[in-house]
Amino acid sequence: MRLYVYVLEGRELCVEDCYVKIQVGKFKSKTRVLRGSRNPVWNEEFAFRVHDMGDELIISVLHHDNDSGFFNSGNELVGRVRVPVSAVLAKENHSLPPTWFSLEGPRSGKFISKEYGKILLTISLHGSAQDTTVDHPLYAHSSVKTRDLKEREGPVESQDVVSSTTSTRKVPGGKQLMKAIASRLEKLLGKNEEPSKMDDSSETSSIPSDYEDCIEEQPPLSCSFQETIETMQSRNSEQEMPENLQGAILLDQTYIVSSKDLNMLLFAPNSQFRQGLAELQGTTNMKEGPWTWKSGDLSCLTRVVSYTQAATKLVKAVDATEEQTYIKADGREFAVFVSVSTPDVPYGNSFKVELLYKIMPGPELSSGEESSRLIVSWGMSFSQNTIMKGMIEGGARQGLKESFDQFANLLAQKFKMLYPIDSLDKDQMLATLETEQQSDWELAIKYFWNFTVVSTFFMVIYILAHILLSVHGEPQGLEFSGLDLPDSICELITCGILVIQLERVYAMILHFVQARFQRGSDHGVKAQGDGWVLTVALIEGINVASLDSTGLSDPYVVFTCNGRTRTSSVKLQTHDPQWNEILEFDAMEEPPAVLDVEVFDFDGPFDEATSLGHAEINFLKHTSTELADMWVSLEGKLALSSQSKLHLRIFLDNNNGVETIKEYLAKMEKEVGKKLTLRSPHRNSTFQKLFGLPSEEFLISDFTCYLKRKMPLQGRLFLSARIVGFYANLFGHKTKFFFLWEDIDDIQVHPPSLSSVGSPLLVIILQKGRGLDAGHGAKSQDEEGRLRFYFQSFVSFNVASRTIMGLWRTRTLTPEQKAQIAEEQQDEDVSSLVLEDPGSVFNVENANMAKVYSAELPIDIKSLMEMFDGGNLEHRIVEKSGYLNYMATDWETVKPDLYERRLCFRFNRHVSVFGGEVTCTQQKSPIGNDNGWILKEVMTLQDIPFGDHFRIHFRYQMESSGLAPGKCRCDVYMGILWLKSTVFQQRITRNITQKFTSRLKEIIELVEEEALLNCPQDTEIVPP
Repeated sequence: MRLYVYVLEGRELCVEDCYVKIQVGKFKSKTRVLRGSRNPVWNEEFAFRVHDMGDELIISVLHHDNDSGFFNSGNELVGRVRVPVSAVLAKENHSLPPTWFSLEGPRSGKFISKEYGKILLTISLHGSAQDTTVDHPLYAHSSVKTRDLKEREGPVESQDVVSSTTSTRKVPGGKQLMKAIASRLEKLLGKNEEPSKMDDSSETSSIPSDYEDCIEEQPPLSCSFQETIETMQSRNSEQEMPENLQGAILLDQTYIVSSKDLNMLLFAPNSQFRQGLAELQGTTNMKEGPWTWKSGDLSCLTRVVSYTQAATKLVKAVDATEEQTYIKADGREFAVFVSVSTPDVPYGNSFKVELLYKIMPGPELSSGEESSRLIVSWGMSFSQNTIMKGMIEGGARQGLKESFDQFANLLAQKFKMLYPIDSLDKDQMLATLETEQQSDWELAIKYFWNFTVVSTFFMVIYILAHILLSVHGEPQGLEFSGLDLPDSICELITCGILVIQLERVYAMILHFVQARFQRGSDHGVKAQGDGWVLTVALIEGINVASLDSTGLSDPYVVFTCNGRTRTSSVKLQTHDPQWNEILEFDAMEEPPAVLDVEVFDFDGPFDEATSLGHAEINFLKHTSTELADMWVSLEGKLALSSQSKLHLRIFLDNNNGVETIKEYLAKMEKEVGKKLTLRSPHRNSTFQKLFGLPSEEFLISDFTCYLKRKMPLQGRLFLSARIVGFYANLFGHKTKFFFLWEDIDDIQVHPPSLSSVGSPLLVIILQKGRGLDAGHGAKSQDEEGRLRFYFQSFVSFNVASRTIMGLWRTRTLTPEQKAQIAEEQQDEDVSSLVLEDPGSVFNVENANMAKVYSAELPIDIKSLMEMFDGGNLEHRIVEKSGYLNYMATDWETVKPDLYERRLCFRFNRHVSVFGGEVTCTQQKSPIGNDNGWILKEVMTLQDIPFGDHFRIHFRYQMESSGLAPGKCRCDVYMGILWLKSTVFQQRITRNITQKFTSRLKEIIELVEEEALLNCPQDTEIVPP
């Protein structure tokens, strides 16, 4: 793997003229020296090959001493930072965002006992052990330079360590380098009294965004803002409303206010709304420039707004500048494009955040009031390539989401919102698509209007006219009546060209007819049934890949959801297809989680279609607003090389309301074997906010448990219709993740052990490459690359495991697979310690139970049962009996009057020469009239010879004596259930029976002794 280190800047260093030295294992590199500043800004990038996850990243800040000799051997250490590589690997996305690290000072030297300062670093880990330097964008960037690092220990290839600076740094030319070396030599020889100082400061360049135009300074408007908008309206009436930016939609809401008034509220000079929003978000130093005409063009209005954004946990307070430009303003519809630049943040000169505000009239209201719809979308424009692009986009997305949540809340206080807009919008969008469908005649004209068809048509007409005008001649050469052969080479060539042209036209006609039959698929087919209805509107595609030399293809799209497919029509000979089709899936009992999209190139009904790209849309990672209008980037070699995208509008509706959820829960009850109730709206809302889920997600069940990693973490496991989620909050440190049921490859149950504190383990294994967002919660990754999650210490393990297994089977497995798993579980029930039916493990019909102990004890039944309550008496007894590492769970209710617990311990060498680990499951139930207890126990011996061949069963029957008060009777039965046969069966049975009979007698005598010693002195003891 490769470790990328970004040395950004230093703050309040104790000395000037510093540089940074970076070391990972035996690889080293260093930055340039920045002189004359205690707050240096390096902005340099380094990459190291990591061979051992146990390595440490060492960042050393050193003072450059001019008097230390030619090779700088006397440079003094200012401070140091150590970061384990494993700590970066444990972070989400294997990346550490820009973080300030305090320097640890040296124990000796010039700078001891001082404030050493801080350094700002960004660290990320990418790739795998097979990665090469060419695979990472850092090495493909033109600004990356490979240095000859002479400080590395041992011979290492040059590509192992790469150092790169930002594209704004200038590399000194050859003459400057020679001058620097000459100046250094002069100083060593005493020829230069005053050392020359090299200017190592980096220059900053600013590259304009793709959306920026050259803006000339214009004087402020002499008229009012409203009059200016009216002036723009008279010149801008034919301007079309722009498409949403491709980042995402931040806000899509309808308000009961006219579009003109909403525009005035948001963008008028000295807007009270903007000032209130600035106070709410902690924005300071806000300055609004005047609205001016852009470059003298009366159809483009612009202004500049500057302010200081409030500091966050990761980023300090920074200055920002907005350039706001009116793209459309016709009195009814308004579009404002905003370009936000923040040059002070890391990599701030390499990108700009773009926002698009669209204000349009809303639906007509019966009250006569006007309404307007506000849509805010965002995107990013990068002027320079950087490997931090993904992290920058993620940080911007999170910041904008929080900012526009506050924006929407404040705007909702000003105007009343209109909620039914979603259903209206859907109907309007789908109705618009229906009207935009092209007829077959229009498609045929567009497809056949080309040179091949037209030239063939004229050739056929020309030849037919020639035949009509020609006079029948006498046969010549080898001709005879009825056979007319070409009389010259030119005639032969003409006939050949005509045949080829006719063959091509025939192939085109056949291809068109086949494509039209392919259209008879799913477009316009209405959904049937009650439940979750998925509607996909396929609008268009851009840059669709092609295998043909012409660069054109015949694409069609296949959508797959919950095992069902829908297919679009074929668009012929295009790379920017326009579909405008509506595809509906029949109602589903359970809400869908993922929609698979794949684009194919049509080659005929009997030929295998070639995939041009695919994508997966996760409904849980997008809001309904984002799904209603989104551009999907296709994956795959062809799609990535062409940057193919699809424009979709997706709607997920529950046409049966709460009844659909109730029917789903009733179906799940049969699989789970327990009652499932519909949670309250408040509980569901809290669950949705906790994991950032859409509003249609509903909670089914939740359990308290421990997540087993290096250290067990107590939290809560949530189960919903589409996800498994875990949340924990330990002293303010929150851990949360979720993955889909479809991501799960296998679920295993491991028996109790010492490492699990006597509790069974539930292991959830994900499919390879799935659930990577939840990777920080996984305990390990197996050799196949699958993430493994370990959960333990459920309050009721049987209920939890049964619920999880039932939901997973219902969600992911076919009926045939469910039946197969049920049969396998029935076969495993005999040999498994932890079973779905708690009582089946105590089925001892084949164990041949025999009484091994019987006695009447001079203690009451309550004192005897203290041996099984997990208290001090029980621990004293087992300690004296030679049991090591004894652990017991609490009694939990399985059924009315039936309780269960588990034990785990080891035998010492006096009890068994093999030692061996023991796990037990105990169940107790009261005898009628509360006269005593029956306790059943199943014991499993591990790490001993033939331990997997048998189970030991005990049955304790303890009753109060009816003849004398304060006495009880105890009978113990024992049997051995053989799972596998062996020739040593009789010998092992005899040895176990003798050993455990004597052990039981010793233990009960110890209980009697301890109980008598703890009796009150005034209690009369009845002798046995």
